[in-house]
Amino acid sequence: MAEISLFRDKNIILGITGSIAAYKAADLASKLTQAGAQVDVILTKAALEFITALTFQSVTGRRAFVDEDLWGKEGHIQHIGLARDADLMVIAPATANTIAKLALGLADNLLTVTALAARCPIMVAPAMDGGMYTHSSTQRNINSLQQQSTTIVGPAEGHLASGLSGIGRMVEPIELFGHIRLKLADGGSLSGRKVIVTAGGTQESIDPVRVITNLSSGKQGYALAQAALDRGADVFLISALTCLTPPVGVHLIPVTNAQDMLNAVMEHASNTDLLLMAAAVADFRPARSSRDKIKKSAYPPQVAMEKTGDILNAISDLKVKQQYPKIVVGFAAESQDLITNARRKLREKNLDLIVANDITDEDAGFAVDTNRVTILDAGGGEEVLPLMSKSEVAEHILQRVATLVIDE
Repeated sequence: MAEISLFRDKNIILGITGSIAAYKAADLASKLTQAGAQVDVILTKAALEFITALTFQSVTGRRAFVDEDLWGKEGHIQHIGLARDADLMVIAPATANTIAKLALGLADNLLTVTALAARCPIMVAPAMDGGMYTHSSTQRNINSLQQQSTTIVGPAEGHLASGLSGIGRMVEPIELFGHIRLKLADGGSLSGRKVIVTAGGTQESIDPVRVITNLSSGKQGYALAQAALDRGADVFLISALTCLTPPVGVHLIPVTNAQDMLNAVMEHASNTDLLLMAAAVADFRPARSSRDKIKKSAYPPQVAMEKTGDILNAISDLKVKQQYPKIVVGFAAESQDLITNARRKLREKNLDLIVANDITDEDAGFAVDTNRVTILDAGGGEEVLPLMSKSEVAEHILQRVATLVIDE
């Protein structure tokens, strides 16, 4: 995992309690560290029955703390120092016992006394057997924590350590990482702003089993959605079919074809501060879709085509009438005359910016993790970016457009 600017210089306390899910916490600690965070791990006595402090020191490069540190040479101030410097405290896994202590404000070990002293947001990821989780006492304690503004993530359903199946599993590290990312984004430059991102390639039906589509993976659009979330935006991700997992925190609106995407964009466009049209929307569709599968014997099938609705034209008209979306960014995937075609689209669609890329480059464009783009603006400016990851491209684009949104 590459470093993520949102995590840079952030201090995160990661509390580990006595659950078999402690092994997941080691993965989480590693992910947070690779993302650029400074991670201070606190293990309870029970946690040490499942995993060692050395494990966490190895993945974070920092000392891991245990109960003995509360009474060591630094004495009673250890927990104050940890709490004072923290941007976020995450307790994962959190057992029923620790959840009860947190709810009641008990502070009988280094972890709970640090939680009581903390003035940063606290996030708790429960992990226990299903019967323990659904018990009225546990539910009461969780409700109490939520009333204290503690964020509860999970638990998930699935196979439990008892051999039973049910709710009680700690959420997977990658999901919890997403929730942490979302929490750290609170108060970002786009907080309170509505952003729409379109992503993926639409599918136009020929018959019940065949479609006309394109090679778009949706990776650039999903990266843009994550970059907007990292700035605190309220993000609506209008996505065609893809194998990608949506970023934690987006409002996912799944669509299939160009008409679906047009309808979804127009439905949600009101009061939108920023629209990022990264989807590869079909320009043409079959004039008629067969109700039944076309048999091979019907050789060769003739498929008459018609134009799809133009989303950017519709948005341009809406922007004139309602002043929304405030900022519109288009994307141009071209195989020839990249700048000429992109600048024509920028002008004809009344865009604020357009991001152009040459799909003939093997290391850029569709279905790869990197991109090489040129950003054109309505004032005639042209910015050429070198080859970089799609996440880095998204970060750069959001850095530019956030200023435009704020200035509006």
